[in-house]
Amino acid sequence: MRRTKDTIVAFEPAERPEEVKVSRFWKVLYEWLDSLIVAIIAVFLVFAFIFRIAAVEGGSMNPTLKDGDWLAVKAINTNIKRGDIVIITQPNALNEPLVKRVIAVGGDQVDINFTEGIVKINGEVIHEPFIAEPTQRQFDIAFPITVPEGCYFVMGDNRNNSIDSRSNIVGFISYGYILGTAEARLYPLGDFRVE
Repeated sequence: MRRTKDTIVAFEPAERPEEVKVSRFWKVLYEWLDSLIVAIIAVFLVFAFIFRIAAVEGGSMNPTLKDGDWLAVKAINTNIKRGDIVIITQPNALNEPLVKRVIAVGGDQVDINFTEGIVKINGEVIHEPFIAEPTQRQFDIAFPITVPEGCYFVMGDNRNNSIDSRSNIVGFISYGYILGTAEARLYPLGDFRVE
């Protein structure tokens, strides 16, 4: 220390170059780990409360979805409507979650003409550009039928190779058993649309 006209100047010993390198390394590492942990927590929260991931098994949703596709499923279900693709967890004889399309909601009347392959909701033929072929496979449900309130009538897009609400094996789907609506295709990469 030296004194210069009422000012005291203190000299700190200079850091050695090795100490500077080590302290910078730990600072960068700490910042990188901090960012990584925050990102992991954010992804966990998004997929735990907003989106889930579901796999498509089987060909009942061809040509829209293929066996092995992975979907981002919106887990907050406030407004499920006709045409939505949903993941169903309702217990069934197949003992597996199902991926199907909502055809009718509570209060709707469903009628299927299996000879002509057309589906009517409340007396009107519905436009179905997404199906593999006309609906000709019949199961054990007699039509016309009215969907109970709080339930959905679902079918696969591959109508003649899908066990769905046309069968008592699946039947009507209660609102509480809809895990979510399919929002995007995560795999295979390239086509994210789910319609």
